[in-house]
Amino acid sequence: MLFSISLILIIGLILGFIFEKLNLPPLIGMLLTGILLGPSGFYLLDDSLLNISQDIREIALIIILLRAGLGISKNTIKKIGNTAFKLSFIPVLFEGATITFLAIYILDFNWIEAGMLAFIIAAVSPAVVVPSMLKLKEQDYGKEKEIPTLILASASIDDVLAITVFSIFLGIYRSGEASLIANLSQIPIKIIGGILLGIILGIILVKLFDLYNTLKIPHKTIILIGVSILANVLGNYLGVASLLAVMTIGYILLEKNESLADEFSKVLNNLWVPAEIFLFVLIGAAVQIEVAYNAGAIGALIIFIGLSARIIGVLLATTNSYLNFKERFFCGISYLPKATVQAAIGAVPLTEGVPQGELILALAVLSIILTAPLGAFGIEYSAPKLLVTDDTLS
Repeated sequence: MLFSISLILIIGLILGFIFEKLNLPPLIGMLLTGILLGPSGFYLLDDSLLNISQDIREIALIIILLRAGLGISKNTIKKIGNTAFKLSFIPVLFEGATITFLAIYILDFNWIEAGMLAFIIAAVSPAVVVPSMLKLKEQDYGKEKEIPTLILASASIDDVLAITVFSIFLGIYRSGEASLIANLSQIPIKIIGGILLGIILGIILVKLFDLYNTLKIPHKTIILIGVSILANVLGNYLGVASLLAVMTIGYILLEKNESLADEFSKVLNNLWVPAEIFLFVLIGAAVQIEVAYNAGAIGALIIFIGLSARIIGVLLATTNSYLNFKERFFCGISYLPKATVQAAIGAVPLTEGVPQGELILALAVLSIILTAPLGAFGIEYSAPKLLVTDDTLS
């Protein structure tokens, strides 16, 4: 396993650096590293590491979500609230409904299989979106209107909705029946439950750090990460939005102790360097090129039509908002990448014995290959053209 870890860190860093020098997002080089080192490539990664790949990816994701939460203030939430709410629901439902329709009439899926496929693919990837938005925040793009924060907040709820609707279709397949209203009512419960869990754990941390204020910042950071991992575990166990819980912990720390939150941000910025490499290399390792090939050109067409529907959904969700058209279009581009959810649950229908499970997995994998690089590239290169900075305003 140690040899595999060294390969991930060294080759992931080198390819990321090469892609950055080519004016391409470094994460594309890291994804490529995972494909080359993983089962679809030269299979140089130890099976014991691949078996815990999901856990490692979750820890890396927790670090970046904490960074995001530590940068969201109460005033920002008030500013983006209504628009963020609409962006959380409308785009994912547009994309999901479109892919459901296409799967039924083009792929000859039944409506249950089509729904499972649609809401696996429809989930936006926090693994790609969150670091991209944090980078834009550091560069002050869209700062005046808090556009990166708007996308950060809405993308996490987008995931909650997509996974919940997928679970509804999976439940119908398993039992042959399900109460749609009862399942849909779980969505606000999951969101509110995740926020409440984060608030409780955040307040406990604030009290703990006040009580033991002689603790050094590295020790406090270890406690923070440990509690955030606990929030993720508890969130999954309780059936609430664990990603929102982690971000809320960061938000509470910023509200209660801004100077401590700034210190945490500096430490997490350094931790993110190796965490980023592990996250994207291991996502790449989970990609099965030969499986994606089975989806074919029709599969790619369905994915891109779904993305077009998502962009339309974003434009509708931001109609009559405080954003201009360029900024609204940027939000649409930012909502393109898929990776995290598709890698995590793409194979679930197949393991559950769904007749079209293999093709669902193929389309999920293909969506990662097509949209993770496309989204990362689109965000990085459209931001200077579509968003303004303080320098531009002055």
